[in-house]
Amino acid sequence: MKSHAFRFVLLMSVVSLFGDMTYEGARSVIGPFFAVLGASGTIVGVVAGFSELVGYGLRYYAGIVADRTKRYWDFGIAGYAINLLSVPALAFARTWPVASIFVVGERFGRGLRKPATNAMVSYAGSELGRGWVFGFREAMDQTGATLGPLIVAGLLFVGAGYTKAFGVLAIPAVLALAVLSFARTLFPIPASFERKDATQRGRVGMDRAFWLYVAGASCLAAGFADFALISYHFARIQLFAAGMVPIVYAAAMLAAAIASPLLGKAYDRFGPRILLPVLLPVAAYAPLAFLGGRWIAVLGVVLWGVGMGVQDTVFPAVVSALTPAESRASALGAFDAAYGIAWFIGSAVMGVLYDHGVGTLVLVSLAFQVLLGLPLILAAGWAHHR
Repeated sequence: MKSHAFRFVLLMSVVSLFGDMTYEGARSVIGPFFAVLGASGTIVGVVAGFSELVGYGLRYYAGIVADRTKRYWDFGIAGYAINLLSVPALAFARTWPVASIFVVGERFGRGLRKPATNAMVSYAGSELGRGWVFGFREAMDQTGATLGPLIVAGLLFVGAGYTKAFGVLAIPAVLALAVLSFARTLFPIPASFERKDATQRGRVGMDRAFWLYVAGASCLAAGFADFALISYHFARIQLFAAGMVPIVYAAAMLAAAIASPLLGKAYDRFGPRILLPVLLPVAAYAPLAFLGGRWIAVLGVVLWGVGMGVQDTVFPAVVSALTPAESRASALGAFDAAYGIAWFIGSAVMGVLYDHGVGTLVLVSLAFQVLLGLPLILAAGWAHHR
């Protein structure tokens, strides 16, 4: 059974690799692309935040319906198709309102498929280790997120422009959908991987630790600027050439790719108490990225990438451990919906603050993460331990 579970996780991780190569390649230049189209910092922050709100908010309903219908594969395939094919569609955008439609569409597709695919992967986690399966997939995920921006950077360096770069990203999009279809053929019922003796605790909504994690993660999300705003800042102050911005983003994704499997194994061994020593230095991303010079800003973006790795590896593992298999997609969807609402509010606020000065933006980011998010995560960890 373990060998079958591993093959399933491997195939889903390859899908993540090609998928992230597609949409993270595009996201690495969304800020500069919007600047070229004449958007302001407020517009960039609101569009980035609203797209996350749509994507994360949809997960709540997508998770509930996926659990009720058990049609996890249908949600996964439909969501991936919308998610990935929205990227090459950006090649046809000539104004920022049109580009915004495709940016929101990409996040919509991701929100539609995320609870179902996370739930399917979590079933294999009862055999292989929940932290490990999410960490391994996240490592492959972030490897693709490293390669995609590098491809875009190479195209920009040779003068291909944003339009051709978005068009080239159709290739990994098609590969991801092909591997996903193959995985469905081989493993039509991933829930069969779930061990019947896997430790579960109650229903969603009855575990205090779950809701504390929701609150803590939401505060962290509110303090986490979208990379679209960070890259917009780089373009506005001309800190990096246009072709260098996706390379900086690739560095963040590489950091996440390295950190994710290590965090997954650490979670399986030590539990959620690993979060504090990781998230505390991650909070320094804002002053480093928005106030620092070139190399200091790179360090800030790398810490930002590690923070994204934490949130995509440890948090779903924690939610999976707290919830039974039959309602796990609902739990993951509810968690992500709250996270996305907070991300939207934070991104919109930071976009407005950016247009009035980055100093206040940095203070707000630190307050949400250090003063609100981390204490709630500590409280959640204590409740989880008890």
